[in-house]
Amino acid sequence: MAPPNPAPQPEPAGPVGRSEADRDGAPVVVLAGGTGGAKLARGMLDVVGPDRLVVVANTGDDIDIYGAHVSPDPDLISFWLADLIDDRGWGLRGDTFAVMDGLRELGRDVWFHLGDRDLAWCLERRRMRDDGMRPTDALRALNERIGQRAPVLPMSDDPVQTWVRTEAGWRSFQEFMIRARADGLIEGLEFRGADHATPSPAVLAAIAAAHTIVVGPSNPLASIAPILAVPGIRDALAAAPAPILAVSPIVGGYVLKGPTAAFMAFAALEPNADGIADFYGDLLDGIVADERVPGLTTLQTDTLMADPAARARVAEQTLGFADGLR
Repeated sequence: MAPPNPAPQPEPAGPVGRSEADRDGAPVVVLAGGTGGAKLARGMLDVVGPDRLVVVANTGDDIDIYGAHVSPDPDLISFWLADLIDDRGWGLRGDTFAVMDGLRELGRDVWFHLGDRDLAWCLERRRMRDDGMRPTDALRALNERIGQRAPVLPMSDDPVQTWVRTEAGWRSFQEFMIRARADGLIEGLEFRGADHATPSPAVLAAIAAAHTIVVGPSNPLASIAPILAVPGIRDALAAAPAPILAVSPIVGGYVLKGPTAAFMAFAALEPNADGIADFYGDLLDGIVADERVPGLTTLQTDTLMADPAARARVAEQTLGFADGLR
């Protein structure tokens, strides 16, 4: 089990660093899902600023519950970028849970925990979507209301849902992660709806215009694979003139958060940077990791992003590495 991260420190103000991306104005695109990808995106925000950062977020974890539409990964990333993330690692800082407590008092099985303001955010998303707004536009409107300017783009405006099979049967990703506590050997993984989904035009435009594309240190199978499963995204990445790098989620031999090792075992991948590189294959031009990967250009560096300075450092080093690959 990985050692706990140090307590969060105050965020630095404004962009730092002088990468080529900061000078030429082309976007830096980060593919992300979960805490690792959100932390890297927050570091990139400090390096290139909100006008040059675009995050393509996994929506395979989405769930309809309590009359709301919850989109955990895009929301997590949005809260990180707005410096509103709670110290527990999810939800809004200082949120209360009166609605969840009230539902329990009424006999509701409250297995998916949402803070009151977080629930309000997700209810407003549901209202906008019911009024005909696309998920991409709804998320942009929500981010504008909290003053968060960097685009956070759902991978698709069409529904895609990740399902996991264990010996107990098939469960949606949230039921597997929260209700079942990610217990059981993973025997199957599906991205239901992906075959019929299309990338949002904003996603394709960002990839085509990108200065650098970074696959964040997220669970490769549960967080990034749903993005790549949407027809057209992998082809757009392969055709992009920008270098594509992955930042390994394996730090010091540990998976810092979540069941990444269990998912990699299901895919017969080693739980190390070699396994990450094997999963992405020829999509990558290089990898950022704390161990060298034979056969792939590697930036070997400390990838632990425990505080704002470390997040900005990893982001700056990653962009500098990309500049050297051009």
